[in-house]
Amino acid sequence: MVIMSCNNTSEWERVIILVDMNCFFAQVEQQDNPYWRNRPVAITNGKLGSTIITCSYEARAYGVKTGMRLKEARMLCPDLIQAPSRPHRYVEKSTQIMRSLESITPDLEIYSVDEAFLDVTKCQSLLGTPESIGKLVKKTVSDASGLTCSVGVSGDKTTAKFAAKLQKPDGLTVIPPWEAEARLADELVTELSGIAKGIGGFLNKYGVYKCGDMKKLPIGILAKRFGNPGRRIWLMAQGKDPEPIITTVKPPKTIGHGKVMPPGTRDLRTVLIYLQHMSEKVGSRLRRHNFQSNHFSIGIKTEHGWIGTKVKIDFTTDDGQVIYELGRSFIAKHWGNQEARQVQITALNPTECRQQDLFLDNTQQLKREKINQAVDKINERYGEFTVAPMPVIGRSEMPNVIAPAWKPTGHRKTI
Repeated sequence: MVIMSCNNTSEWERVIILVDMNCFFAQVEQQDNPYWRNRPVAITNGKLGSTIITCSYEARAYGVKTGMRLKEARMLCPDLIQAPSRPHRYVEKSTQIMRSLESITPDLEIYSVDEAFLDVTKCQSLLGTPESIGKLVKKTVSDASGLTCSVGVSGDKTTAKFAAKLQKPDGLTVIPPWEAEARLADELVTELSGIAKGIGGFLNKYGVYKCGDMKKLPIGILAKRFGNPGRRIWLMAQGKDPEPIITTVKPPKTIGHGKVMPPGTRDLRTVLIYLQHMSEKVGSRLRRHNFQSNHFSIGIKTEHGWIGTKVKIDFTTDDGQVIYELGRSFIAKHWGNQEARQVQITALNPTECRQQDLFLDNTQQLKREKINQAVDKINERYGEFTVAPMPVIGRSEMPNVIAPAWKPTGHRKTI
């Protein structure tokens, strides 16, 4: 545990906490498989996955890293245990954790499946100092899940997130807001969350490499280039990130699903199975949240890059079969048996309004809706794709992944 000098006993103007679950997927696997505890574990996307999604700290001690090929990792760590990803188990565990954190404050932003921000400013008179609240957060997570987390406490989101990564695993770092600017001064700007290499390159052109250099750059230059996000970046580097905790989920601008293909895929049948799988997932998700769309983006990534199109139809739909037919037509016209690496189907600008299909008679449309409703009920009870088109049921290895924007409720509650 690291506590930066914090002898000021008065309440902070703002207290933000970032909870970061340590190697979350690997922790869950080690908890569920006691024999794996204190042993090197690597998570892959399915049994045939060749790339490491994440790994335990025991594996990292050998030099194993996220994104590394499994074959390469086993050269570094011959005893490495491969654990196929279990997304449903991870979101189940995450939901337990997030609900437990709501007992501390309703001002909770679920940042991802393994991270959350809490604004505990209003809790100080009841729960004590920021440090004591940070300890309470760690205990709450442990009691709810049996897992460890690292916690960062500061006066803004960016500094709290930076603080959380300083002590891993199972750490607690407190950086008082009046010390944040000095604490960040020697850090590279690209070490801050949200400042990618592209923005870093732009800043470098103006002599800004470390956070302490940011004051040399007039805020207007960043504002002109990036708008309001540029103004935020200028303040972030000085420990004054103004971004509030976001507790609500905005209506979706898109609802989409994509899947990475097996290496070397050139077979049309395999491509169509994956495309149908994604189409059915998009349709199911639209129906679950009472959305429809008449505008779809369809893409396939080849060895030469993405081939894609946007298709607009004359009626809104939430039917995976209709979406799949759009995709199949696209493949027939634009894909020339190149190596297929990924497929993506996205519903654009989904709306809750329902329009009558102009090309299907009402009887046919109502029949399709009743079939989809029945299928959704069965799959909700017995598991995804218990009932589905035959090619999708027959798929061999098409494991799901958790989207970065996953939430435990609403339209982002999806895998």
